[in-house]
Amino acid sequence: MKKVGKATIVLLLSAFLLASCSSNGGSSEAVKNTGNSPTAAPSQEAAVPAVTNDSATNTGNSEGNLASPSPQANQDAVGSTNDSEQTAEIPLLYHMNKNYDIVPNEEGTPKKVVLLTFDDGPKEAKMINSIIDTLDKHHAKAIFFMNGYRIKEHPELLKLIHERGGILGNHSWDHIELKNKPYDTVKKQLEDVQTAVKDITGETPHFFRPPYGAGGDVGKKVAAENGMLYMTWSVGSLDWEMKEKDSNKTEKLIGNVTGQLHSGSNILMHELPWTTEALDTLLTTLEEKGYSFVDPRSIELKMR
Repeated sequence: MKKVGKATIVLLLSAFLLASCSSNGGSSEAVKNTGNSPTAAPSQEAAVPAVTNDSATNTGNSEGNLASPSPQANQDAVGSTNDSEQTAEIPLLYHMNKNYDIVPNEEGTPKKVVLLTFDDGPKEAKMINSIIDTLDKHHAKAIFFMNGYRIKEHPELLKLIHERGGILGNHSWDHIELKNKPYDTVKKQLEDVQTAVKDITGETPHFFRPPYGAGGDVGKKVAAENGMLYMTWSVGSLDWEMKEKDSNKTEKLIGNVTGQLHSGSNILMHELPWTTEALDTLLTTLEEKGYSFVDPRSIELKMR
């Protein structure tokens, strides 16, 4: 056997060591590229799950933005969505003119409409439920103008009207003529009602009707200061002049309304037994004449 030279042995050892180092170096690099190292650049595949998680968190966000907006942007987006939904649900289609009639804002909006209103409540649950049952039957809304002293006596009746979808209006606290009263008196008469309604329902009225239709400039001023549309009426049912013993009250009430009826009529009624009884026939008569019932929430809160 030939002796292996020292140079040959050195050469063989060097080749062995080189092969071993190459193998170990490859394993180390594989570990480095798993993405577990905080210094490793994330691969495109590693970024996908992060986007997926954001999408799951933002379920219900119609925009589905992949980038996370700032808190202020989120707040603005929410507010903007709510405003849009409210406007889309009940757009402001009408305004009130100086004759207290309801007028379309634009051509093409129905003109042959009436506004239904009831004063001097809340009185009795039986009447309230009957009135609202009839309104619901005809797909109509009405403003219920409330007196503060009656709210104080029966807050549960105010709550009943609100919960059943009646639109609440302010009719002053004591049902006194406000026209010649000083500013402080008028302010208290209106704002005490606003406070009472807010405490019970969480909302404040947007409409004000002065007792006897006499609010004067001071009444208009205080109503405006409280964000309310001031109104009287343009068609009176004269139900307040009727008595229990009177005959044919339904026919008289309908005759009183239809005798003055015109497009945009703002009809004044009261929470009275005969008005409650006549309401279904009255609304049917109005519909037969081609009238529909304006939703008070679609009326601008500024006269023009």
